[in-house]
Amino acid sequence: MFIVNSYLLAIVLCVVTMICWGSWGNTQKLAAKNWRYELFYWDYVIGIVILSLLIGFTLGSTGEEGRSFIPDLQQVSGAAVLSALVGGVIFNASNILLSASVSLAGMAVAFPVGVGIALVLGVILNYIGQPKGDACLLFTGVAVIMVAIIVNGIASGRMQKGGTTGRKGIVLAVIAGVLMSCFYRFVAAAMDLDNFQTPEPGKATPYTAFFIFAVGIFLSNFLWGTLAMKYPVEGKPVGYKTYFEGAFGTHLVGILGGLVWGLGTVLSYIAAGKAGAAISYALGQGAPMIAALWGVFVWHEFKGADSKTKLLVALMFAFFITGLSLIVMAGE
Repeated sequence: MFIVNSYLLAIVLCVVTMICWGSWGNTQKLAAKNWRYELFYWDYVIGIVILSLLIGFTLGSTGEEGRSFIPDLQQVSGAAVLSALVGGVIFNASNILLSASVSLAGMAVAFPVGVGIALVLGVILNYIGQPKGDACLLFTGVAVIMVAIIVNGIASGRMQKGGTTGRKGIVLAVIAGVLMSCFYRFVAAAMDLDNFQTPEPGKATPYTAFFIFAVGIFLSNFLWGTLAMKYPVEGKPVGYKTYFEGAFGTHLVGILGGLVWGLGTVLSYIAAGKAGAAISYALGQGAPMIAALWGVFVWHEFKGADSKTKLLVALMFAFFITGLSLIVMAGE
């Protein structure tokens, strides 16, 4: 299987993760013109499963180092399978709750609260699980990125016209953030992060762990996805009949979103063996900066902004770059 043997390459993969995590939302935005989020999400989940198989039979099955995908899948222990599955279930619940929070409270409130909590708690949990890197630099970088996320929320809030920020939406964002901080650690616990070359028997390689994680997302979506369709936070309930009536191209957009997010996630786990789980997770959570770049230069979400809002956007990018640089330095 393909294994990262240099810290520099691990950082490059983490940057790709950040780009993927910050870009998949574009597919949801494209599909939203004529497709409900609850229906889009099924295609998104299917895309993640497809990517897990593609990456398993390619990068996960090439090279002479480590165990290849199928042999590794055959030997993985029940405890490791359960841990990765639980990670998938938790991620799915958190992602749906965060989306519901965005619908109720708006991006300016939901994203800083949800992603901010996920970033801080997630780095703490992953660092406890694998204390790799300079803790002072790492957590200073996380704190600076938190400031960037808050500044981004303030700038986005200045562009919103009207609307309400319901208490229910904020509560959902908090719950989503706490859950999202946990999923990465459960998947990482299924792997031998200290030795991908000759992993401990019963432990999974990143490719196998990600596949099991993807299966956990897919299976749990029959619960979480069905509940979201039956009890939407906005609009009328929608059924599976409507999903199967969707156009082929519309389904492909959602699948593409899952492929993009899945690629970023599996690369993050591959990089974690060299960079450490906490650093890989923290760099990936720089995704709001990428999303903001899309918003500024492609979707023109800040068109017509006043000088103060433009200054906030510039400060947001500066804080993000500074925080990410500190996190990279923490692992050198």
